[in-house]
This record gives sequence, C-alpha cells and structure tokens, in this order.
Amino acid sequence: MTESGLSYFLMSYTNPLLLVLTAAGTFAGIYVGAIPGLSVTMAVSILISFTFSWDVNSALALMVGIYCGGVYGGSRSAILLNIPGAPASIATSFDGFPLAEQGEAGRAIGVSTVISVVGGLMGVLVLALAAPQVAEFALKFAPRDYLLLAAMGLLLVGSLSGESTAKGIFTGALGVTLGMVGMDPLTAQGRFTFGTVTLLGGIHYVIAMIGLFGVSEALYQIRTLHVKPVKQDVNKIIPSWSVILKYLPLSVRASLIGVLIGALPGTGGDIAALIAYDHAKRSVKKPSRPFGKGAYEGLIAPESANNAAIGGAYIPMLTLGIPGDAVTAVIIGALYIHGLKPGPMLMIETPHLFWFTVGNLVLANIFLLIFGLTGIRIFAKLVEVPKGILNPIIIILSVVGTYSIQNSIVDVYWMLGFGIFGYILKMYGFQVAPIILGIILGPLMDVSYRRAVISCENSFSGFLVDLVSHPLTAVLTFATLFMLINQTPLWPVFMNRFKKNKELS
Repeated sequence: MTESGLSYFLMSYTNPLLLVLTAAGTFAGIYVGAIPGLSVTMAVSILISFTFSWDVNSALALMVGIYCGGVYGGSRSAILLNIPGAPASIATSFDGFPLAEQGEAGRAIGVSTVISVVGGLMGVLVLALAAPQVAEFALKFAPRDYLLLAAMGLLLVGSLSGESTAKGIFTGALGVTLGMVGMDPLTAQGRFTFGTVTLLGGIHYVIAMIGLFGVSEALYQIRTLHVKPVKQDVNKIIPSWSVILKYLPLSVRASLIGVLIGALPGTGGDIAALIAYDHAKRSVKKPSRPFGKGAYEGLIAPESANNAAIGGAYIPMLTLGIPGDAVTAVIIGALYIHGLKPGPMLMIETPHLFWFTVGNLVLANIFLLIFGLTGIRIFAKLVEVPKGILNPIIIILSVVGTYSIQNSIVDVYWMLGFGIFGYILKMYGFQVAPIILGIILGPLMDVSYRRAVISCENSFSGFLVDLVSHPLTAVLTFATLFMLINQTPLWPVFMNRFKKNKELS
C-alpha cells in the first residue's frame, strides 16, 4: 500500500461526516436486516435516489455500512424467532433458535456478533491482499462449474433433513420444482404457470422463506401456548477469549469458504452459509451439542461465511466490474451514477477508491461489533414474551415484510399459503429448509446445465467429457460424487466395516 493508499484507507476514520455515515448505515442495516422481507438490496436501492447529489465517498460509506449491518442483522430474528431476516441467515436458524429455546439467546447473539466480525474482517483481508488473484480464479468458473457447485449445495438436504433423509429429498425436490415456476431464463417461455400471468414472474424465494419459517413457526407455536417461555440467561453475553480461540479455526475455514463463494458472480452469502454449515457438520468430530440441537459450531460456521462473503462479493465488483451478488450489482449502478466505470480500469484510474472501500469495510465491522453487542439483553428478552402476544406480531411483520418486497398483495397470499403448507409439513416431521434450498439452487442448476450443454454444441457426451477433462471441473465433479456417495445409506455401513477391519489388522 502506498502512502496515498494509506491516506484513503484512513479517510473514513479521520473525516467526521464519513465516520457518522458509516456508523448510521451499520446501525440501520442491523435493524433492517432483522425484519423479514426488508432486504439489504432494497435498502441500498432506495439509498441511491437519496445519495444522487452526494459526494461518492459519502454515498459509498453509507451503503457499505448498511450492507455489513444488514447481513449480520438477519441472524437476530433467526436466533430469537426462527425467522431468518435474510436468506443468508437461513443456516443460522438451524442451531441458533434451539439455543434460544434452551435459554441461551443472549450468549448465542454475542458469539454470532463476534464471529460475524471475524468473518467480515477475513473477507476484507482477502480483498486487500489477493483481490486480483481471487477474481482471476473466479473467472475460471464455467457454467458446468456453477452446475456442480449448485449440485453440491443441493446435496446439503442430507444435512438439513432431520431424522429422515427421504423426507428431506422430497422437500428438496419440491423446492426445485417451485424454483422452476415462471419464465424460462433462456427462452422466456412460461413454465408451470398453468396459463396464469401472475406466475410468469416466478415465486420469490424470500416470500417462500418468510412463509415457511415465519408464519409456519407462529402457527406451530400455537400448540404450545400453555407452555411458559424459557427464561433467558443474559449474564454471559460477551464471549471470553478462550471461547473465541476455541472456535477460531472453524471460523477461519468457514470465512475462506465465504470469500470464495462470494467472489463467484451470481452467488452470495446464502449459498456460502449453507456450504459452510455442511462443512462444519462434516469436519467437527465433537460438537458442543448435536447439530440441529443447539451446536455453537452450527451457528459459527454460517455466520462467519455469510459475513466473509461481503468482502468476496466486492472482489469481482472492484476488479472486473462484475457484481458478486445483488447488493454489489446495485452499488455498481451507484458508481455509474457518480461518473465512475467499474472494471479493470477502475483499479488503474482511481486506485484510491479501492483502498477507501477496504478501509470503510474495516470501519463498518468495528461499528458492527459495537452496535451488535449493545442491546442484546433487551433483544434476548424478546423470547420471553408470551406466545399469545408474540405470534400475532410475527404474522403482522411477515405480512408487512412480504408486501414491501414488490408491493403486491398476491405475494402476501403466496406467503400465507407457504405458511400453512409449512405448518402441515412440520406436523408430519418434514423440514422446511430443503424447500428454500431447492428454490434458490434449482434455477441456478437449470440454467448452468443448459449453458454447459450449449457450450458443447448440444452434445451431452461432450458435456460428460468436460466434467473430467478440465482440472477445476474435475475437482468439483469428484467432490460432488463424494458428497453423493456420503449421502447414501450404504456409506455408514462401509465406514463401520472399514474401521473394524482396521482394528483387526
């Protein structure tokens, strides 16, 4: 870093206006992200019209703050209410909400806050030290690689299925089918629309998420209205250094997953968090509790990954002019409005903007730590509110959040329908998370497969050859096959027999 780069890196720290804007954006982002349906993308999009006449540094400082705060904020409602505030927090709810049910909501939020900052700083570190190299690596991903990456994500249904893998496969396949509803992305023809114009736009996965997690949970909790809320322990909120050091290796591994997934154009923190959760489930031999029952490892991995994905998403945006996710796509638009041209020339013509963004991301994570650790005692008490009062509030917030996505009452009907359907699934022991996984990954698999086959001149045999003839694709192919074999019922039998033979020898 040159002396000029250092001055731009520290600009947000020395300029009072930029300091206040970053703090305000982070604070607002935390609470916007905590409300289901009020996405970070929506907040940043609205900000563009307000910051049109601002200085570009001021506009970017506010957007960076909202971006970092919003990704973290989704974990609050995921832990306390089992309602992810954002898709990137879906995996957080798997073990975060069970911790709240056991009276450890305060500690869970404290751990998630510190680990989120660790993940965020890891993402910024990779952005600062290896942005061109990571961007070059991301460009090597062809459609077939995106297909394999999505397939690996979809195989996570084995980790999200609860006690029955068969039920998880069913709900995952149902999610993929629902993800296909709407206009074909390559031909623009309607699929599964049954002649209804309303369905041409498809089913928004955030609407399905709010219904399946929010309304269905509120309906499911009606069965336990007579049960007293669990008293929350708010004495130990800030985790000790020993706890942080204990989970730091897992956090670093999950953060690297988040950076790499986040740097791939078109992916984001939601996929990164799910893959990191699966990595934790496979790599941690002795978790603090069983996964899905309140394991802190299941909370730490996705929170590290989805926050690290922020730095990852900035890498292709700043170096190539390609958005890593929906939020950076909006930020690219803001740069164009302010007369800048994102892409390779941005690093050459305005290198100061790169270092300003890096410094601003570090500052936003500092404010995230400060604001994230304040008010936890009040937030944790939310779980102690009687369910007869809390459930109607959840449903009202779900309706408001859903309507705000596209200002459509039809979306509210869809959300309520998903809520009732999710309640029925829960009654019969089905997990709803694989449905969201299928809705998110299904379209990515569909379009990636077809583009991969088209690139082989519509030759399926050529497509199969490509799966093993390119080094990166071959690695992903074998990783996908390993995950597939690992999901089969024969795998535990094979491993047990292998261990017995090893002991006998």
